[in-house]
Amino acid sequence: MNEGITHVRGMKYALVILILILCFSCKEKHTEESVSSLPYFNSAEFTPEWNTPKHKIPEFSFINQDGETVTNATFKNKIYIADFFFTSCPGICPKLTKNMASLQEAYKNDDTIKLLSHTVMPWKDSVSVIKDYGLKHNVNSNKWHIVTGDKGALYSIARTGYFADEDFIKTQDESNFIHTENFVLVDKQGFIRGVYNGTLEIDVERLKRHIKILKQEIYFD
Repeated sequence: MNEGITHVRGMKYALVILILILCFSCKEKHTEESVSSLPYFNSAEFTPEWNTPKHKIPEFSFINQDGETVTNATFKNKIYIADFFFTSCPGICPKLTKNMASLQEAYKNDDTIKLLSHTVMPWKDSVSVIKDYGLKHNVNSNKWHIVTGDKGALYSIARTGYFADEDFIKTQDESNFIHTENFVLVDKQGFIRGVYNGTLEIDVERLKRHIKILKQEIYFD
């Protein structure tokens, strides 16, 4: 008898938990879908600030997998997702590349969305190396730029442009190697509008939802 009562109580408890999870998920989805704009992220603390664009991605110039110069002008009036990786990375980079590839596929027919991957090991990732890497991963050069260049410039844009190096934020040690899992969402005017864990598919899906919101914003020059 006691075992039967315990079993029934356990089922009721599990049912209550399931209902709470479903309610929370529905509420979270409804809240996100009701948002008509995204915040701005103006500092390394990634504190969301509404209607206060302050920090633009600084001027940059790198070389992509086709040997072409890539600058801020390449992304003028474009929404783009930026990340940092290196071709020989055995850890998180394959996941980052896989998820960037999924974004390439999702927006293959949308010219307003671009992708930008920076190597953090430019002394090894030459143009020919990143070209081979791009071919291996079916990178479309019209959609997805993989860039290399001067180490100092790459590390500077990662740290002061995209706030992508958490170790540097904590230690201010310029000798540290950059290894970040961030995907950074940049709007058509060069402002950071979102930061995501690029190794997690659930966060990539959140990124896609935010892109949809961002595409509906009205920009004024």
